Amino acid sequence: MKETLQDLTIRDELSEQANHLVFYIENNEKNAFLDSFDELHTYDQAVFYISLTTQLRHQIIKWVTPTELADIFDEIDQEDVDFENLLSEMAPRYAANMLSDMYTDNAVDLLSQVEPEELAMYLSLMPKDSMDEIKRLLKYEDDTAGSLMSTEFISINQKLTIGEAMVVVKEAAQGAEQINYIYVLDDEGALVGVISLKSLIIWPDAAKISEVMDTNLITVGPVDDQEDVAKIMADYNFVALPVVAKHNMIGMITVDDIVDVIDAEAAEDYSRLAGVDVVTLEDNPLKSALKRLPWLIGLIFLGMGTASVIDGYNYLVAETSILAVFISLITGTAGNAGTQSLAVAVRRIALKEKKTLAKSLLVEILIGLMIGIIAGVTIFLVILVWKHNLLLGIAVGLAMGVAILVANVAGAFIPMIMDKVGVDPAVASGPFISTLSDLTSVIIYFNVAKLFIDKFMMH
Repeated sequence: MKETLQDLTIRDELSEQANHLVFYIENNEKNAFLDSFDELHTYDQAVFYISLTTQLRHQIIKWVTPTELADIFDEIDQEDVDFENLLSEMAPRYAANMLSDMYTDNAVDLLSQVEPEELAMYLSLMPKDSMDEIKRLLKYEDDTAGSLMSTEFISINQKLTIGEAMVVVKEAAQGAEQINYIYVLDDEGALVGVISLKSLIIWPDAAKISEVMDTNLITVGPVDDQEDVAKIMADYNFVALPVVAKHNMIGMITVDDIVDVIDAEAAEDYSRLAGVDVVTLEDNPLKSALKRLPWLIGLIFLGMGTASVIDGYNYLVAETSILAVFISLITGTAGNAGTQSLAVAVRRIALKEKKTLAKSLLVEILIGLMIGIIAGVTIFLVILVWKHNLLLGIAVGLAMGVAILVANVAGAFIPMIMDKVGVDPAVASGPFISTLSDLTSVIIYFNVAKLFIDKFMMH
């Protein structure tokens, strides 16, 4: 409760500060604005900036330098705003200077959203070093280590002493994105080791870097998938990870980029499991409907298979109407079991568990058997007490047990097969598995019921 009250107090204070800042802008009180604005955390500055109208932002642009605005843009979440619109509010050269002062990876993310002609214009107005660096990073495909990496890392030569290295680090720290790790290179620029800032502080100045550096390096390549990079950083609890090409260090991925990756990948997987896009949220009802319809229309046709099966057994339902009572119960339970199995299977694949397909399938069969037996016995007892019909209870219980087993295996087996052939297993969405389970459950249910039809009590 204390944390909640503290959060509310902070929000109230920020809201009050924001009102003061808007007042200063509207009344052209530059010095008062800059003094109050500087007191805010950079993230809060970014939130305040994007909350303003275009007219108020124009005033801030007049009062702050491109370098100062670059610090703010480094904090803006890409999903929150239209970057192209924000850049268009600035004079082109001002925008280009701001982009060149941002951390390279953030500038690349931002520029990847603008139109090609706008991109060309901003690049042409940048200093050559910044332009070349950004152009190089823009060549890497999305979702790779190269598209995430920053080039603002600190490197030192292995021949330096601790004292000499400290001088280099102090000079380079101002422009570095992080200084927790200092990367050690040889004369050819190859990465040979890493040393922490803490080690630089505690080792004697006369000690050689080559003698105290850590040579047990964990690196990634520029074309490595971002999910693999995220897993490495999570496994080793790194705050930064070097990107290496042909032994040379070309960049560094920081933990804040990986947090964004994990969030994006989780949203993407959830979208696929749910059969709806939750990555890009739409307020427009028409656009939202159009995004959801393809899966639903496809599932209608799959569902027609279930309807056709029921229609094919219409004579059975007409002859023994009590069977209709348990259709939704069996299909719903089997669908839930299949969705559970799917979620676990996708998670296992994401964690890259080292199990063979046969072993994984055997485990799911055993789990399906146990769940199916318990659920089947449960519904058998319910029907026995409710309808006083032993054979009906056996038929429904047996059908439910088999349907759950099949759904459980399908929910695990389908994403495993998809992963083996190189297709994202999350595409095997929950609605798809649930609808497929409906089809198999109905087939199983009526075929089992048919075996007992002559002995059911007629209603």
